Amino acid sequence: MTKQTVLGRVTQLAKANINALLDGAEDPQKMLDQLIRDYSDNITEAEQAVAATIGNLRMMEQDHKEDVEAAAEWGGKALAASRKADELRAAGSAAEADKFDNLAKVALGRQLSSEKGAKDAEPTIAAQSEVVGKLKSGLDQMKTMLVELRSKRDQLVARAKTAQAQNQMMDAAGNINVLDPTSELSRFEEKVRREEARALGKQELADSSLDAQFEQLEGLGDAAEIEARLAALKTSA
Repeated sequence: MTKQTVLGRVTQLAKANINALLDGAEDPQKMLDQLIRDYSDNITEAEQAVAATIGNLRMMEQDHKEDVEAAAEWGGKALAASRKADELRAAGSAAEADKFDNLAKVALGRQLSSEKGAKDAEPTIAAQSEVVGKLKSGLDQMKTMLVELRSKRDQLVARAKTAQAQNQMMDAAGNINVLDPTSELSRFEEKVRREEARALGKQELADSSLDAQFEQLEGLGDAAEIEARLAALKTSA
């Protein structure tokens, strides 16, 4: 995986709009679970790639440091050889002086090569440092988004459980309405009232029958009184 690919993927994932993804999902909870798995995998993969990129940068920085140190070291050797050549030349040893001057040139050549290597590496190191900075920032954003995803997922699950409990309660309430115990009591009360009415009817009927009997008895008494008075009349005559 190239640095550009890693940077591109990290940037794209870091900028992903969670709310937009959820709005288009048929089952947000399942999508969040899948996103969490994908994000976790992508973060792990990105971390490995970023670590490799950082490792390469540190190697370049170490090489640059060694080139800088080598340039300074070769510069010191060139100076020492040049001074030695001057001393020998002053002492009349021209051949030996030339030998040390040649050594000074070799050292200067090495110094120049080390300086060139250090200078050539600096733009690449700067560019790599910028890439690493962006990668680290992208990873931080991805980790923040992963926390947000997990939080949204937990909130969604809690809301789903609450909604389920509410639906169960409403279903139970609906069943209670369908089998309204007050309606059963009302029907039983009506039955009792009918029984009470029947009893009243029977009582009224019974009372009517007794009244008729007493009236009949009263009628018989009058007839007996008439017969008695008639008999009395006959006796007196």
